[in-house]
Order: sequence, then structure tokens, then C-alpha cells
Amino acid sequence: MTSIEVQALTKEYGTRRAVDDLTFTVLPGRVTGFLGPNGAGKSTTMRLVLGLDRPTSGTATIGGRPYVTLREPLRHVGALLDAQAAHGSRTGRDHLSVLAASNRIPDRRVDEMLEETGLASVARRRVKTYSLGMRQRLGIAAALLGDPEVVMFDEPSNGLDPEGIIWIRELMRRLAGEGRTVLVSSHLMNETASFADHLVVLGRGRLLADTPMREFIHARVQPRVRIRTTDPAALKNALARHGHDAVEHKDGIWTVPLARVDDIGRIASAAGVPILELSAEEGTLEQAYLDLTAAETEFTAQPQEA
Repeated sequence: MTSIEVQALTKEYGTRRAVDDLTFTVLPGRVTGFLGPNGAGKSTTMRLVLGLDRPTSGTATIGGRPYVTLREPLRHVGALLDAQAAHGSRTGRDHLSVLAASNRIPDRRVDEMLEETGLASVARRRVKTYSLGMRQRLGIAAALLGDPEVVMFDEPSNGLDPEGIIWIRELMRRLAGEGRTVLVSSHLMNETASFADHLVVLGRGRLLADTPMREFIHARVQPRVRIRTTDPAALKNALARHGHDAVEHKDGIWTVPLARVDDIGRIASAAGVPILELSAEEGTLEQAYLDLTAAETEFTAQPQEA
């Protein structure tokens, strides 16, 4: 089993501690979302895992081994940290061919990755002519070139159009379904919610959460029932008799916290309250994330005065 294991990892730059005694494990067979505000230490942690920086203390290993000890590392670990890393004067195909040769990866794999990432038609063009989305696809092709067991993506949807975002989402789900270890850093909460099974959340270099995504949301955001009626007084009285405190909002919407749709529907029906709308309001990843990280954001905009 190939997992990413971070143990008591610390990285200091002068007097600033970018990563602070961090411990977590990224397991195969699921997509792990790696979240945190700007400056939380996500990119630094990924660089430490890949041996691009040396830790002040602690360890970061892949399958129990430091990345720098892996022979032909692209066969074991694929990573996209910077879509601008490819040399602009090379063609897309040449960029992948050089990587393949350095890790003894068959050249046919280059063509397979160009096809899979939708770059076959521009493979002979120089990278400097690529759009940001095309460079992103090239970086993904490079990450998957060696058919690795471990994949790490930093903001993989950056620069992609809607079709590309759907494609990368499906790709990550497929990679996890094949039993690979997939770690994805992203600022897009709604997008992360569409593909992640598990979350690791950082704040100011420290671990804030390491939990399945649904548990993360349910622990921080109360589920509510949304209801609309032509007789709000009757609705409020009926709910109060059963111990529910309904909250009125604009446009005639009422919400009932910590309630189930079935229960509220039965109460309203038994009381003869006419219902125009009845639905469950599940908590979102964005709500739960903001609740957890509100005090951990290094850079925040000040509210403007009216």
C-alpha cells in the first residue's frame, strides 16, 4: 500500500514557521482534498513531500520512503505544482519526451498522455504559445506520464474551461477508483466538494482537520429544512407545538434548524397548513470550511463602511 505519510513535520524560514508539527496520512483509493487559507502551508507541505525543500524537523515519506531516494520517481509519484514549469521554447511533446527518457518511460506513453489530456493536436507547438489551460493539461500529462501510484495536484482546475473542469474531476475520481493515492490542493470549495472523499485542512501551518468530507460538514453546519406557506402563523404555531423554532426570512421563506423534511412535512400536513415549498438545506463545504478557518486566515479584507 502506497500512502503519503507526514510525521511531526516542521519547516521554518528564518523566524517564520510555515509548517508546524504537522502529522497526517493520505491513503490510497480515495481523493483527499488539501485545504487551507493563503499562507496556511499547503504548498510548502507538498514541496517537502516531493523533496523540493528540506524540513526543519520531522519527516514526509511516500510508501515509507523519502521522495529523494526513489529511483525513476515519475514511475512512483506524479505531481503538478506549477503549470509554468515547462520550458517555453520546447514543444509539448518534447517536454514530455525529455521527462520520459529521464525515467526510462516508453515513448509511446508520451502519445498516450497527449491524447488523454486533449493536447495531441497541439503537441508540436511550442509551450510558450499555450494558454494557461493548455499548460495545465500539459502539467497533468507530465504528472501521469509514469503511471504513478501517487498523484499530487496543486490547483489542477486553474485556467481550465468548464469542460476541462469536468474532465479533471472525473480523472481524479478514476485515479482514486484504481486504488491510487490522490492529494489535491484547491481554493475552490464547490469544486472540491464534487470530488473529495476526505479532507486535510491546515491553518497557519497547523493541522485543523483530518476527516471524511461529509463528517467535516455535518460537524460544523447545522442541517435545516426550508419551508414556504400561505399561512405562516399556522405554520409557526404547529411547529412550536412539536418543539421546533422556525426562523423567518425575506420572501416568505422559513427555516427550521436541526429538522428533517419528513417530520416537518407530517407536522404541516396534520395541522392543515398549505405548503408551497418544502426542501432540505444541507450544509456546504464552503460554510463548514469558513466556520473552521475564520480565525486562521493570514490575509483578510476589512469590511467596508456603508
